[in-house]
Order: sequence, then structure tokens, then C-alpha cells
Amino acid sequence: MNPKKTARDCFNTIKLAKKSDKDDYMQHMRLVLLGIAGVGSMGFIIQFVFSVATFGR
Repeated sequence: MNPKKTARDCFNTIKLAKKSDKDDYMQHMRLVLLGIAGVGSMGFIIQFVFSVATFGR
């Protein structure tokens, strides 16, 4: 663990990184929100099915 090499690597990474433009950001945000909505709706459907179905009780 060489601190100089680690600092140099961090600096080079920051130097090469670029900020994404608005279109890329909006596309990623849409995909993330779609994924969250999909997982949430699947959970809601499963919860609803098991709350309605009694399975022999």
C-alpha cells in the first residue's frame, strides 16, 4: 500500500472521469425508476395474492 501511488491513481481517475450530460442522466434515471417500479409491482402482486388466497385455512 504505497500512499504516493494510491494518490496518483486517484488523481488520474478523477482527471479521466467526465460528467455525464443531461440526456445520459435522464436515461439512467428512467431505467432505475422503471426497475424500482417493476420490483415494487411484483412485490405488491405477490403480497396481494397471498393475502387473498387462503390455501385451505
